[in-house]
Amino acid sequence: MNRLNHYINGRFVPSIVPAAPFAVINPATEHVVAELSMGSQADVNLAVEAASHAFPAYSALPLSERIALVAKVKTIFERRYAEMVSAISTEMGAPYDLSNSSQAACGPGHIQTTIDAAKHMEWEERTGKAANVVREAIGVCGLITPWNWPINQLAAKIAPALVAGCTVVLKASEQSPLSAQLFAEFIDEAGFPAGVFNMVHGTGPTVGAALSAHPLVDMVSFTGSTRAGVSVAKAAADTVKRVSQELGGKSANIVFADANLESCVKRSVLHCFNNTGQSCNAPTRMLVEESVYERVLEIATAVASKVKVGDPTQPGNHLGPVVSKLQFDKIQKLIEIGIKDGARVLVGGLGKPAGFETGYYVKPTIFADVNNQMTIAREEIFGPVLVIIPFKTLDEAITIANDTPYGLAAYVQSGDIDKARAVARRLRAGSVYLNGASQDYETPFGGFKQSGNGREWGKHGLIEFLEVKAINGFYAA
Repeated sequence: MNRLNHYINGRFVPSIVPAAPFAVINPATEHVVAELSMGSQADVNLAVEAASHAFPAYSALPLSERIALVAKVKTIFERRYAEMVSAISTEMGAPYDLSNSSQAACGPGHIQTTIDAAKHMEWEERTGKAANVVREAIGVCGLITPWNWPINQLAAKIAPALVAGCTVVLKASEQSPLSAQLFAEFIDEAGFPAGVFNMVHGTGPTVGAALSAHPLVDMVSFTGSTRAGVSVAKAAADTVKRVSQELGGKSANIVFADANLESCVKRSVLHCFNNTGQSCNAPTRMLVEESVYERVLEIATAVASKVKVGDPTQPGNHLGPVVSKLQFDKIQKLIEIGIKDGARVLVGGLGKPAGFETGYYVKPTIFADVNNQMTIAREEIFGPVLVIIPFKTLDEAITIANDTPYGLAAYVQSGDIDKARAVARRLRAGSVYLNGASQDYETPFGGFKQSGNGREWGKHGLIEFLEVKAINGFYAA
């Protein structure tokens, strides 16, 4: 059995206090594929102290040297890319094609974008009569990442933190530690000074809470559920550290009657089901103009009926399992609630797809005749479940879209681009996508309201890890 240990002060090490290992389960087979050392407060203390000790020297390195070290990680990642694809498919069930083209690809993508942003950033600028305003590394950073896009979140945090001159302690999800372990190997091979990067495995209530509250941690960057984000913020408050969060979502997708219905509905359904619905910005609430409501239901039903599930190790355009039995059970409960609340099941429903008794597979499901007060319209299901809600007017559509505690993403489908742009400005979300537009690595990513604060990706993600210092009198009068 492969035992995954922590990475502290330049070495892979077991837990200080012996504890029962955590079983890492392949969600497609339900087989244990690794055992994870579970950390405690003592392991967090050791990692944070190593990061604190390494910070002065590492942050003083020239930017060019920090960039060169991070660039080595990208080179190693690309050489070992196939290993990462396999790790992601094994740990969280992402189908091979998705893991190869999107999940693993986020690593080199975010690293290169961060390097480019650093090279073009104004690190110092003269302000006023004699002040020099400089950007400096914030310090020791606790990074807490989720399982659903594991390398996307690791790279989007680690790359800017290290380029900025910060030292870090990573707490990756215990559900997806294989990819994190590989990334730690890439860091180790790249030759970073001991203590610059550290990783402690464990649970959120133990390791995550200890990192968030630790007095030597200057910043916490967290991605996960809104419930867990609240706990992180509370734990961090006593030491007034910076907290940057990307949390849950229940993103509205407004479909107007003047949109190209065939293409936009197909695209929207498949987008909602992508990654087996386990994306925080998935368009899970489709709001449809009443005059084309029945036609949209027909198209959505036809599209969803052709969506297949399958073995994530095999190439092909299919969905894999959800990440765990806990997640499977949560999704089943919410589907049951939707049925009891009177929503109409167009496709899918309760239970596993035929032929998939083993593995945490969920039927791709669409609910019609939903109103925005139903539980399935308000809670983040985090599975391949779409709800469809009719609306009469543009203003009503915007009201429904904004009537949510979340504000991560929103989508607009219209043949009138001026109308789509105007609607986008009224939507309370951190990212809005018009007519199937996608997001690239340079674009800031983050949410409004209970979807979090702060931004990741590109220049904006790099800025999150920097302090601003004004040195007055720096220039002679």
